[in-house]
Amino acid sequence: MKNHYTAIINKIPTYITNFLLSIILLAAIHTDSFAQFPIGDTSKNKAKDEKVWPPDSLGRRSPRGTVEGFLNAVAARDYDNAALYLRLDPKLKKKPNRVKLAQALQTLLDAEGNLYPYSWISNQPNGMTDDKLGANLDRVGIATVNGEPFDLLLESTVGPDGGPIWLFSSETIGRIPVDTTKIAEQTFVEKASPEFLEKHYWGGVPIAHWMAMVVIAIVAYAAAFIIIAIIVHIMPLVWKRARNESTAGIIQSFVLPIRLYLAVWLFVVGSREAGISIIVRQRLNDVTVIVGLVAILLLLWQLLDFISTLIEKQMAHHGNHSGISAVLFLRRAAKVALVVLGIIFILSTFGVNVTTWLAALGIGGIALALGTQKTVENFVGSVTLIADHPIRVGDFCKAGDVTGTVEQIGMRTTRIRTGDRTIISIPNGDFSSMKIENFAPRDRFLFDPVLNLRFETTPEQIRYLLVELRAILYAHPKVSPDPARIRFIGMTADALKLEVYAYIDTTSNDEFLEVQEDLLLRFMEVVNASGSGFAFPSQTLYFAKDPGVSKEKATEIEAKVQEWRDAGEIQLPKFSEQRISELRNTIPYPPTGSNPNLAQT
Repeated sequence: MKNHYTAIINKIPTYITNFLLSIILLAAIHTDSFAQFPIGDTSKNKAKDEKVWPPDSLGRRSPRGTVEGFLNAVAARDYDNAALYLRLDPKLKKKPNRVKLAQALQTLLDAEGNLYPYSWISNQPNGMTDDKLGANLDRVGIATVNGEPFDLLLESTVGPDGGPIWLFSSETIGRIPVDTTKIAEQTFVEKASPEFLEKHYWGGVPIAHWMAMVVIAIVAYAAAFIIIAIIVHIMPLVWKRARNESTAGIIQSFVLPIRLYLAVWLFVVGSREAGISIIVRQRLNDVTVIVGLVAILLLLWQLLDFISTLIEKQMAHHGNHSGISAVLFLRRAAKVALVVLGIIFILSTFGVNVTTWLAALGIGGIALALGTQKTVENFVGSVTLIADHPIRVGDFCKAGDVTGTVEQIGMRTTRIRTGDRTIISIPNGDFSSMKIENFAPRDRFLFDPVLNLRFETTPEQIRYLLVELRAILYAHPKVSPDPARIRFIGMTADALKLEVYAYIDTTSNDEFLEVQEDLLLRFMEVVNASGSGFAFPSQTLYFAKDPGVSKEKATEIEAKVQEWRDAGEIQLPKFSEQRISELRNTIPYPPTGSNPNLAQT
């Protein structure tokens, strides 16, 4: 099951990539109709003019102002003013009628043209400087004449006061056909609408066009709904993997965003093909951009829900409740970030200057980060604890000088209940950097007491104890035989020491204490039976007459050393190699009287 979830999660980037490629493909299909998802003013020119020019009475200081002013003029049927937004070729000897040209441009835009959304048109006096069209030209849309598309360009000119004035370029005006009767044929909307709806105007456009836009929007969404529903229904039939619950969940995450995007595309194409006035379409262009943006944010939102749900199920399967808390926190934070970004982009689309807001958010973010440094540190520590799993809820552990049972791993602190039944809360930032000893994963307990025997204990008694105590370890059903040893390890100022080293086969601390108790009692019985006893920190004073040094033994030893000296055999300061060879293996081991089977091993 874990591998199944892992495979799904690993393929999520592929699904996202495929979806983004599909968006690019759809955008490429209708690039000549409308660029759907530009966000904000794409002009990177943030430099300010050295001189601030006074506002132009017609709003022609920027490309966006020129487009907006021209459409407002034709909506008011003020073609004399609309003509002032056109630039004629200065080389023409015979000047054409500007008013008729303004009317012809409107007719062309209504039938075979499309303008970019206002949010995609520069609102700077310098226009766009990175569009590879030159410093004095800006592209604001596209139109088609005789089946041949061409760019609608604005050209920056110098006004009477020396400031920039943006006009529809002479090149664009030159492409407008003089005779617009062919492109001014009765449109579908005009044919299908009642006559009284065509005669009554609202916003400079017949009411029929506004009503037609509502109908087109409903039909576009219904068509997109049906198309996507058919695709989703057919997909499991032709792709077996789509029948899996996890894959079906990913597909469902894409359904609504793609449906919205397809509906927007059908709406834009349908409104142009139906002959809806450019005035209506341009006013709704920014709305379509927002819907497209909402589709992308909605996709991210649903993928976030889907991925986090998968991770939650996996962690719940493994009982990692603290991990689920972290996932929920991260999901909420990501959703808040999506909402904030969405609001900023939407405000930017409506022409609100969000630069100041972003700067304020940046400064506020820095201040918040500095103020919540410890909180962030603790959160990172909790993520580390969840990722590395040094402890889990319910584990008995030791962290620093705190020993107890982990009751909760929160987003800020970890709570440990001590043996005194008190709760100690340790910040996760500190806890993750501590040396943590977790007792829960151990498979057995170490049993390693040191038995201190009285100095009166004889070597034979020690041999007896070594044999009998080892026999207890080997015979006990709860003691692991490998290793199970007892060794005579030395003599201290107050005792002879026997070291026990063995493992108790249990994972329960209570059972370990029971077995340890049983073994210690048995050891006491054996020590008492040997005639020896346990030493304790004390001093024993012996009152006896000093017999002095044995002169006979001293004389014998002096003679022995003199014999070595005469023969040149004193093995000092070190033994010769020959003498070492002669001595090797001359001491019987195991000692005489030991089990003969031991010598064969």
